Amino acid sequence: MLELDSHPSGRHFLQIPGPTNVPDRVLRAIDRPTIDHRGPEFAVLGKAVLAGVKRVFQTERDVVIYPASGTGAWEAALVNTLSPGDRVLMAETGQFA
Repeated sequence: MLELDSHPSGRHFLQIPGPTNVPDRVLRAIDRPTIDHRGPEFAVLGKAVLAGVKRVFQTERDVVIYPASGTGAWEAALVNTLSPGDRVLMAETGQFA
């Protein structure tokens, strides 16, 4: 039976972002007013980001940004590749947070 509150002895390595010191240049970059995600300024930004992602992946094909956590991306990948009744093998390699 799985025990959710059991942790191995020794130092626990918390695998989440932070706590961390945030560099001043990052603090300055985020010290800006938010923009309307339905407005024209965001559309321009989104197009620039998608163009940059295409350059990173060296493709002219369409790219998609999936706004979710890593868990959400895995879930989307699985539900779009598996069918009801498919058998899967899951290996646990540790704990995450």
